Amino acid sequence: MVSAAGTTGETPRELVIVSLYPRDMNIYGDRGNVLALERRARAHGFAPRVVEVNPGDPFPETVDLVVGGGGQDSGQGRVAADLVARRDAIRALAEDGVPMLMVCGLYQLFGHRFITHTGEELAGIGVLDVETRGGTERMIGNIVLDTAEFGEIIGYENHSGNTTLGPGSTPLGTVLQGAGNNPSDGVEGARTGNVIGSYLHGSLLPKNPALSDFLIGEAARRRYGAFEPRAELGETVLQARASAKRRPR
Repeated sequence: MVSAAGTTGETPRELVIVSLYPRDMNIYGDRGNVLALERRARAHGFAPRVVEVNPGDPFPETVDLVVGGGGQDSGQGRVAADLVARRDAIRALAEDGVPMLMVCGLYQLFGHRFITHTGEELAGIGVLDVETRGGTERMIGNIVLDTAEFGEIIGYENHSGNTTLGPGSTPLGTVLQGAGNNPSDGVEGARTGNVIGSYLHGSLLPKNPALSDFLIGEAARRRYGAFEPRAELGETVLQARASAKRRPR
């Protein structure tokens, strides 16, 4: 019988968090997502270990959670070939239930392809059933989503990519304030299994601990068979969410 992590007197259990391409894909504060996962995992009684993986670096033997951020088109170009070379390994992890969060640029590359505004095509790895085309309209500002599983999600978007979803992915949420995946669909992000893609920066996770808890919980259940939440919502988080929600676009 597997006991829940975080039980009193239990040695903290390791969770290996892969930070994917932080050298090139770390814009608009996306490293804050890694820091939030570290802190939240500790609060739940785990011992997080972050492994940075840049182009050419090996993945660790054990992977519990993967998180990646956004970057400029030039940054995407630098990591795209390396990501495609890892396609089979990453898809195998995703199919095995490893939770992943990909923001903005890596959200696009986790889809089938990204066609830049100049017409250059960057191949994706197809973990998410999405496709993105660069547009002329920039979608920028505070954004609020309604989700069935995580309640309201609050973040900041800054992108000109127009992402559309295929039948293999569902939206992360419905847009209450902001643009989302594109100017017309009224939804934001994509999810296939435990893999989530989103345009929300800000950083996303510090203001949305329910999303952090989902990622940590799925990682713990996959590795240890159980997850016993221990962390509570702090007043600072609640104030940050309220402040971000009040700010105009």
